[in-house]
Amino acid sequence: MFDKAVEVADPMRSLAAHLPPKPPGRVVVIGAGKASARMAEAVEAEWGPCDGLVITRYGYARPCRGIEIVEAAHPVPDTAGVAATARMLDLLATCGKEDFVLALISGGGSALLIQPADGITLAEKQALTQALLASGAPIGEINGIRKEISAVKGGRLAAAAYPARMLALMISDVPGDRPGDIASGPTVGHRGDAARALAALKRWNVTPPASIAAYLEAGGDPVTPEDPRLARVENVIVAAPSQSLRAAAELAEAQGYAVEILGDAIEGEARDVARAHAELALKAKGPRVILSGGELTVTRRGDGVGGPNAEYALALSLALNGAPGIHAIACDTDGVDGAAEVAGALIGPGTLAQARAAGRDPQAALDRNDAHGFFEAIGGQVVTGPTLTNVNDFRAILIAPE
Repeated sequence: MFDKAVEVADPMRSLAAHLPPKPPGRVVVIGAGKASARMAEAVEAEWGPCDGLVITRYGYARPCRGIEIVEAAHPVPDTAGVAATARMLDLLATCGKEDFVLALISGGGSALLIQPADGITLAEKQALTQALLASGAPIGEINGIRKEISAVKGGRLAAAAYPARMLALMISDVPGDRPGDIASGPTVGHRGDAARALAALKRWNVTPPASIAAYLEAGGDPVTPEDPRLARVENVIVAAPSQSLRAAAELAEAQGYAVEILGDAIEGEARDVARAHAELALKAKGPRVILSGGELTVTRRGDGVGGPNAEYALALSLALNGAPGIHAIACDTDGVDGAAEVAGALIGPGTLAQARAAGRDPQAALDRNDAHGFFEAIGGQVVTGPTLTNVNDFRAILIAPE
């Protein structure tokens, strides 16, 4: 089911239907995100070699004949991302009214497309990102803060391309599939709410660097949806989590399983959501599959290595306590759970017994946020390498026939 969810979101399958015939005249392709290089590859499969620049995560590059692919760091930005973003803005500055810009946007673009607002340094942006990722804040709030302190997010990238016409094709990895939330909306206008960003930082006990606090207190500099520079921009979502869950459901149904989809926009603390899902699974009658998507979070309490999917799987295993006939998988469709090169984990009725036989304490691992270390020790990790797409988390609980 996980393989099928990833497969249907592959840009080589999902993008072509939304791509118009190549316009006459000058065409420039730009993009950012974990799926953006694969999206560029799909564009050139249809249009042939194109001019442009796309920024993706280290290890996620794809061979393109004309579009330049640059790799940079995710989830904490680096100097490679800053340099590539500056080059992209220089490229857009050359675009005129008769030119056409194709923007390829996917999850991960918030870290990869990086130019801090005036007066804010990369080091300060890095420190804030690390603190937010450890705070347990939902991705929507994190990206909302990022949007306020950026020179490229919140419609600013599209404004930089004016007066060219722009089509932005997007792969959604955010709950609700709102274009303005995908990669912090570089092609989508934003009314701005610096006060809300400050309140969110306070709510998640994150103290920003002084320059960021001062910039937000001054109100920021938003590009609103009514800005005339956005009048020639169209935003289209080409793949979303709901499509992947539906494909997985169809596969399960073909095998005789009843399917319950809890939703594709579930948020919350990974261990809390896992306990709630365990209650559902323990009451269910097999054969049944319970599917869910969304983006869970982890409040860092310990010094272990983990991610929201692996932590969900560990907490789920503890809550199920070896219940017979129940198996589960929790993975990020981009192949990276947290900052580790691990997609997620698999569990079954024997997971806890296997761990204890190997001298591993499941509860202690959860307390330390060491889910990746736990599953590595018992061979329960799912390691895919770069999947070249990103439609958020995928979770499936399988209740075997009685």
